[in-house]
Amino acid sequence: MALHKGNVKTCQELVNELQHKKGPEQAEKLVFEGVEGHDVYNITAPFLDRGEYVIAGRVERRDTEHSEVVFFVEKNGVWVRREGAPVFELQDPFYTIIHGELLFGGVQIFPHPTIENALGWRTVFYKGYSIDELTECAKGPDGMKDIRLVELKDGTIGVLTRPQGDKGGRGKIGFVKIASLEELTTEVIEGAPLLVGQFIDDEWGGANEAHLLSNGLVGILGHIASFDEEGNRHYYPMVFVLNPETGDHSDIQLIGTRSDFLEGEAKRPDLVDVVFSGGLVRKSDGTAHFYAGISDAEAQKIVVEDPFLQFEK
Repeated sequence: MALHKGNVKTCQELVNELQHKKGPEQAEKLVFEGVEGHDVYNITAPFLDRGEYVIAGRVERRDTEHSEVVFFVEKNGVWVRREGAPVFELQDPFYTIIHGELLFGGVQIFPHPTIENALGWRTVFYKGYSIDELTECAKGPDGMKDIRLVELKDGTIGVLTRPQGDKGGRGKIGFVKIASLEELTTEVIEGAPLLVGQFIDDEWGGANEAHLLSNGLVGILGHIASFDEEGNRHYYPMVFVLNPETGDHSDIQLIGTRSDFLEGEAKRPDLVDVVFSGGLVRKSDGTAHFYAGISDAEAQKIVVEDPFLQFEK
């Protein structure tokens, strides 16, 4: 499948395309224990830590944005808090492995420096050889979420960014390469060139997870989003593939919509149609397990056709 500079498609066009494809299967709600009175959503996919699979999840009460990131392990089909694991005052956790070390991060909120009663945010990164050893190693620019890293085939590091405002409007994806984590500075992140031809100005998107494919391309799991006329948000899980040498990329494709998941509660009425991509676990049978936050109130998993296989052939 050819890569190019991208053809912009709206959320509605992407939804229409998806209706002609085989839908996801086996929707399942993840059940969490040890966090009574709180929702768990915007989770990572399970990852291995000290020989045990863990999930990091955003944990918060329904009436607030102040959240913690908690680590869970599975016992008898239920995800329970991992004993002794650290808790981070963050939103929307993510992880990757860089040069054999766990790189973990999330969104840190703080009182906005100039707007009264408003919050600012930034992405914070931690590294260590296990969850228990994580120490802060970098911060993104104020006002930027959805910064993701991936170790490339030659050992360099790809950095996906998402500026807003003068450079990115409501949110567009940028990409830059660095040689080591020491080069992950706010200046480098802010300077990353934008990928061309992904979002119309009224819509936005970001990267949630990056996968190094067998041929050196980077498969990106992300989201594309829009407002409707009533001000409701619509978030869709999407994928595309990037050539880290040229910056060329495939068109965005959706891998599901809210209706592919089980019905459930929502944090607010304007967040009902939100699927926030968490992680994708690729399987040897050509499928992938897709983990997502649903309606800012729950976490679910579905089985999809592996969306990156088409680019590895």
